[in-house]
Amino acid sequence: MQTLTLNVQDNFLQDFLTIIDHYKDKVQLKKDKNLEHDPYFYDRQKQLQQDVNDIDAGTIEMLSQEQYDKEMDNFFTGLKSKYDH
Repeated sequence: MQTLTLNVQDNFLQDFLTIIDHYKDKVQLKKDKNLEHDPYFYDRQKQLQQDVNDIDAGTIEMLSQEQYDKEMDNFFTGLKSKYDH
């Protein structure tokens, strides 16, 4: 058996289910639990893998904890001065 992902338009779903109903013995439908909890699960997974690949390849700048803290302090100071009336 092979697993595929199939996107079906909402207005066609019932027709689709009716069509494949004749093949119950050959087709198995399952809801993807990952998508039930997070509709963007696979997009996030893909982005995370790309981030890991970029880190491994050295193509992304990594900050030390000290650099990160300094950057965040500067960011929040900028926000505060911009929005603090």
